[in-house]
Amino acid sequence: MTKGNAFVLGGSGQVGRAAVRALVADGWEVTAASRGGARDERWPDEVRSVRLDRTEEGALAAGLGDGCDVLVDIVAYDGGHGRQLTGLADRIGSAVVVSSGAVYEDAQGRSFDTQDRPDGFPAFPVPTPEDCRTVAPGDSTYGTRKIALERELLAAGDALPTTLLRAGAIHGPFCPGPRELWFVKRSLDGRPVRVLAHGGASRFHPVHVDNLAELVRLAAANPGSRVLNGADPEAPTVAEIGAEIDAVMGVTSETVLMEGEPEGTVGLTPWTAPHPIVYDMTAAERELGYRPVVSYAESLPETVAWLTGHLGDREWREAFPGLAKYGVDFFDYAAEDAWLRSRG
Repeated sequence: MTKGNAFVLGGSGQVGRAAVRALVADGWEVTAASRGGARDERWPDEVRSVRLDRTEEGALAAGLGDGCDVLVDIVAYDGGHGRQLTGLADRIGSAVVVSSGAVYEDAQGRSFDTQDRPDGFPAFPVPTPEDCRTVAPGDSTYGTRKIALERELLAAGDALPTTLLRAGAIHGPFCPGPRELWFVKRSLDGRPVRVLAHGGASRFHPVHVDNLAELVRLAAANPGSRVLNGADPEAPTVAEIGAEIDAVMGVTSETVLMEGEPEGTVGLTPWTAPHPIVYDMTAAERELGYRPVVSYAESLPETVAWLTGHLGDREWREAFPGLAKYGVDFFDYAAEDAWLRSRG
């Protein structure tokens, strides 16, 4: 006997692939919807995959047909998507929607939206609970759009019970913007040294796709209107991440610690931050009985193997456009060498 039918929007993406596997393993009949209609080779044959572009008028309603017991939305982005789901509430039993830790704001009104200003990087409580302040809803930034999405769905209440998962720094295979590439490519390039700003102590809480999928699985089986953080059991420092990746790749690198801010791209990594970003997971443990299925270190061999294979002989910007979109040359070795020489 199945638990019911689950409809996953964004099923062919990084998180969607893992969420589909977790739901099937838990006894759900799953339809995986995406714009390309692609399948993951690890999905069982009974998973139904469909092509669906939610921006096309009536496409989502048609795709849902007679409805579903739970709708999992990996790619919802703004208030409009929230209204799209609430408008179909009569055909959706409950929802699980991926949001982001980017919605948080500190006591001084700083958020990820202000991080490029002088002293603009937020200093959140460590760990950050779900009742921390958030940015105002709007349509100008990623964070303001995500909180607008949350507000629309929470306002529906019992008409559409929705669990919102505020994800940390998502990692694992199929990531379009993999932070781990910063260390992996240096090892592949035979780069013997790396420079880390802030003394290598920056912490940006990661969440592996399988841990996020476990939260999806639990929330699907326990409907409710709630907001929960989504993060790994640990929030390693950037120096610890480098050491773990070196161990997987079988290399030994020299780590040079830079005190304070990066100098241009020197010392800058995708985790670099002057204040720690650490999410509190006690609410998910209490409300859903959540326990992580994999640690950061345990997940790395699979991630490193995928990164290495996907990169191949290609230029990194071509292989990982999601990382290239930030417009930062994370592999400016000439600048690093010049900085190292300047230190004598």
